[in-house]
Amino acid sequence: MVSIAALWLALAIDRWLGEPPDGWHPVVWMGRYLGWAGSRIAPRPGEDRTHRLLTFGAGAFAWCVGASMVAAVAVGIALVAVMLPAWAGALLVGFALKPLLAWRMLWDEVLAVEAALGRSLDEGRTQLARLVSRDVSTLGEVQVRESAIESLAENLNDSLVAPLFWFVLLGLPGAAVYRFSNTADAMWGYRGARAGHDWEWAGKWAARVDDVLSWIPARITAALLLPVSPVAWASCRREARRTPSPNGGWPMGAMALRLGVRLAKPGVYVLNAPGRESIASDTVRAATLASRVVVLSAIGATVAMAGRTAWT
Repeated sequence: MVSIAALWLALAIDRWLGEPPDGWHPVVWMGRYLGWAGSRIAPRPGEDRTHRLLTFGAGAFAWCVGASMVAAVAVGIALVAVMLPAWAGALLVGFALKPLLAWRMLWDEVLAVEAALGRSLDEGRTQLARLVSRDVSTLGEVQVRESAIESLAENLNDSLVAPLFWFVLLGLPGAAVYRFSNTADAMWGYRGARAGHDWEWAGKWAARVDDVLSWIPARITAALLLPVSPVAWASCRREARRTPSPNGGWPMGAMALRLGVRLAKPGVYVLNAPGRESIASDTVRAATLASRVVVLSAIGATVAMAGRTAWT
């Protein structure tokens, strides 16, 4: 029951207070470690200083070291929480869990893209660049909007559904290690050069681990976005296969189908090709649908944890 209280407290903090300052944000700390380690294990493009398997091994080792540190801190917090009165333990775990969830920030950033587009295309591109790693300089208005909606759908899983899934299974350490894994994939999980380093082998372990940890949550996210229908599920599965990611296509495909719009990454994939072009109101509709998924996820997590408590 402490975990259930902590979950709802974390969501309330996220809703009303948002993100903690960078100096107190554990995901920022994870990013600093990954940036430091990555600059030492990933060669520069064209630099063949080590065998690729050694580079892969260095990336795997650095990932495991970082994940172990994150898990150790989370286990320590959980152990302290157990020794406190229930209300104090819930407060401690809730405040520790909050930075591992980022729904309000995602909501704000996606709607900010639409607001910026309403002023000018250049402002929309600039705002979108805060959300995505792709080149936005050549995107038109519809493409900027599509990218924002895609990012909302994919990050709905990465920033909320998946951390909650692992919190239910493994408590605070599960959510923390997942967040580390997802951050590592965002920083290292590239198939070529980025930020002056070649990640083809240095980031392969991080990318594959994130694929495994996100596999079930991504499909849960899609299921929560879709109407309850075998036809809708089959359509989503078909659309998900159009993307190179084993997971990202599920929430993005589900969002495209639910909105009835076409979502595309130029030169990479097109989701729901028969759909219409998105308009400004679709961004708000997408955010509303995603907020329902947040509530359903929290309710599902609560039921799962309560059921486990009753069973034991």
